[in-house]
Amino acid sequence: MSEHPANRRRFKRIAFDARTELSQGQFIWPVKLLDLSLKGLLIETPEPWLGDAAKDFFVRIHLSPDVEIEMDVHLAHEENGQLGFVCRHISLESIQRLRRLIELNLADETALERELGALIEL
Repeated sequence: MSEHPANRRRFKRIAFDARTELSQGQFIWPVKLLDLSLKGLLIETPEPWLGDAAKDFFVRIHLSPDVEIEMDVHLAHEENGQLGFVCRHISLESIQRLRRLIELNLADETALERELGALIEL
């Protein structure tokens, strides 16, 4: 019997609500962020959804008026009104902000270090 993909997750997802924008080419969608991890994020599917799954997207998560997390992402799955993205590229500054955000929400530095190690292995 095969294991469900959610049970094999190597990266803990944290529920987080922040103003988030998804873009691709000339399209920019304000989206509802459901959760994020060191490896990606999950959002509600925006209306109208005109994204091209064959091309990468850009995500901007606004933590405060002058602090953002930005990453290039690829659509990994689309189901039940949700879109799951995997991170393709993130700047050092954004990964530091994301790491701190996850660290504060996990409240377990050992778990965070395991996840960072798994991210480096990929």
